[in-house]
Amino acid sequence: MLSHKKSLNILKKTNALLEGHFVLSSGLHSSKYIQCAKLLSFPHIAKNFSLSLSKKIKKNFKNIDLILAPAMGGVIIGYEIGRLLKIETIFCERINGKFKLRRGFNIKKKSKVLIIEDVITTGKSSLECSKLILNSKASLLGFATLIDRSTKKSLKIKKKNSFTS
Repeated sequence: MLSHKKSLNILKKTNALLEGHFVLSSGLHSSKYIQCAKLLSFPHIAKNFSLSLSKKIKKNFKNIDLILAPAMGGVIIGYEIGRLLKIETIFCERINGKFKLRRGFNIKKKSKVLIIEDVITTGKSSLECSKLILNSKASLLGFATLIDRSTKKSLKIKKKNSFTS
């Protein structure tokens, strides 16, 4: 598994970790910004993050039927974790401001679903994804993410389990 120090070095090497003043999509301000797309554009380097996260997921979640990722940020990491764990992976997209399933994707009733994100800050996207799962009468197992920026103050999701790489 990746250490915090090694993770930061990889993020810097791939120019995924930026420093300055940023207004995040959540509206929060930060002196650091992580653009996971930059990390994931180097699959041979990002594989260490994917392997680390998949090991944590495998250890802590049993009998996952489906992985759901929010577009756009979660699509690549969701796909990669699904590939490593051999689990079907789908994504949802914003249509008129709301997450929807398209492209023939669906969530089967009673299936056990894990949400995978690239970054969780406030948890807004994850919470919206969980509504799709609950509306399908499936079970939400929990959340997994490459980068967890959430704080007790900003996180507005009830997490069953959450893991970061």
